[in-house]
Amino acid sequence: MVTDGWPATPEALPSPVVDNHCHLDHRAYAKGVEGGLLIPVDEALDRAAAVGVTRIVQVGCDLEGSRWAVETAAAYDSVVAAVALHPNEAPGLAEQGRLGETLAEIDALAQSPHVRAVGETGLDYFRTGEGGREAQHASFRAHIQMAKRHDRTLVIHDRDAHDDVLAVLDDEGVPERTVMHCFSGDAAFARECVDRGAYLSFAGTVTFKNAENLREALQVTPADRILVETDAPFLTPVPHRGQPNASFLIPLTVRFMAGIAGKTVDELCQMIDANTDRAFGGAWPQRI
Repeated sequence: MVTDGWPATPEALPSPVVDNHCHLDHRAYAKGVEGGLLIPVDEALDRAAAVGVTRIVQVGCDLEGSRWAVETAAAYDSVVAAVALHPNEAPGLAEQGRLGETLAEIDALAQSPHVRAVGETGLDYFRTGEGGREAQHASFRAHIQMAKRHDRTLVIHDRDAHDDVLAVLDDEGVPERTVMHCFSGDAAFARECVDRGAYLSFAGTVTFKNAENLREALQVTPADRILVETDAPFLTPVPHRGQPNASFLIPLTVRFMAGIAGKTVDELCQMIDANTDRAFGGAWPQRI
C-alpha cells in the first residue's frame, strides 16, 4: 500500500460518485519524494472505491496519454477514456507541422468503444500567448467536430478564455453532451454555460479560500448539471492543498460542495452519480 507522501484517507461517502476527470498516468510531486509519486492503477482504483469513488474517467492530454487512457479503460471496467490534445499541446505541434496528423490519430482513438469523451480540449490563455492562439482555436474546433461526429462527450479545458470558448462553441455548434472541466468562472459564466446545455464539473479548487467565485457559481448551477472531479494529481482540496491529489480524496470536495449547494452529502452523491451517467452517455460498471 502506498502511503508515504499521500494525504490521509478521508471518511467514505454514503453513496457512490464518479471522478469524471483524472490523470492516473501522471506523477505527483511531493516534498522529500524523489521522482514523484505514482499509485499503481489497481491500487488507485481500490483506494478510490473504498471511499465511494467507484468509477473514473481517465483523461488524455496528448497522443501518448490518450493511447494510455484507451488501454487502461480496456483493462478496467470501472474506467472509461477521454482522448484529446490539451490546448497547450497544439501550438508546438503546429510549429512542427504535425497538428493535422496528430489530430487524425486522436480521431481514430475516439472511435474506440472504450472512449466516452473527446477532451480535454479547449483554450488556455494562461500558459500560451497570443502567438499560439490560432493553433489552439484550430485544435479546439477540430475536437468539437470530432465529438459530434462520433457522438462523444466534449470535455472543455478553459483557462482565462471564457468569452472565446463560448464564441467557438456557438460558431461550431455545441455537442449534445458537454462538460466544463474544472469550472473556473463565476456565477454569470456558469449561467452562460448551463444555457448551452453544459455540465459544470467542480474540482478541489472550490474549497480554496480565494475561490468565492466558484462557490457562487455552484450555488446557481442546477442540481442536474453538477459534476465533481479531482484533476488528480493536481488541485488537491483543503485541508491538503499543496499535497498530491488522487481520486480517493474526492469525499473532501463532495462534502464541502454539499454545504454550498444546500444538499445533504447523500443527496449530492446520488445527483452527481446520475448526472455523470447522462453527461458521459450512460452508466458503466462500478468497482466494488
